[in-house]
Amino acid sequence: MSPTILITIISLSLLALISAVILYFVAQKFKIFEDPRIDEIQAILPAANCGGCGFAGCRNFAETLVNADTFDGLNCPVGGAEVMDAAAQILGKEAVAFDPLIAVLLCNGLPEYRPRTSRYDGVADCRISNNLYMGETDCSYGCLGNGDCVRACTFDAMYMDQASGLPVIVDDKCIACGACVKACPRNLIELRKKAKKDRKIYVACSNCDKGAPARRACKVACIACNKCVRVCEYGAITIENNLAYIDAKKCTFCRKCVTECPTNSIIELNFPPRRTKAEVQAEEVNG
Repeated sequence: MSPTILITIISLSLLALISAVILYFVAQKFKIFEDPRIDEIQAILPAANCGGCGFAGCRNFAETLVNADTFDGLNCPVGGAEVMDAAAQILGKEAVAFDPLIAVLLCNGLPEYRPRTSRYDGVADCRISNNLYMGETDCSYGCLGNGDCVRACTFDAMYMDQASGLPVIVDDKCIACGACVKACPRNLIELRKKAKKDRKIYVACSNCDKGAPARRACKVACIACNKCVRVCEYGAITIENNLAYIDAKKCTFCRKCVTECPTNSIIELNFPPRRTKAEVQAEEVNG
């Protein structure tokens, strides 16, 4: 082997060695320490990566939990209290109690209440059709019926009802991740406090027009008549922008507002049948 080749090999070897040493020290100086508890927390999360916690996936949420001083405002809707309690135990922190939530549709525009007055032949996408025109009915606030919310749900907790043209929420599968809420361009889906036996009372309308125009567009539209407000003894109902709203945290399910509403825009679900006047009178007679 010629001296020139030997010197070249030795020089390259020394250069490689020096580069390796430099890279090692640089790596040590700038290396990022990752708390091993992040992996531990991620392992107990449901791995749904739905974004319902408000973060970009379960890994990001695990990092947030480890680095947070408290669990205030942090919740995994899929895992619920069980997962948050387990995470609190691992990290030596205190879990914060959250009321379970459920999605509800703030529109009851069935074909018999909200007749079709035009036909849309474009792309079956709610955001696109919402940007192009008011919809196939005279209500510019109601559901467009293209199923963006259903496609956004990764838990099979929604489906489109062919008869009504409206999405249906399956309570047993809904984990309140909020994907459907974000998908609806008309803000027709709300996450509300989940009550026992999945009972619900809410205003199934989002029409902010005044009474007469709202009623012409949909027979079950809220007309902001204030009757529900007056009959509510718990201050659970307010009127804003010509629309009634029932606060799920204040509502006691007395159901007085339901019978008082002249347009039947307030919906009650999963309650036992109401007793007739004859049944009430018979009960009073029998003591």
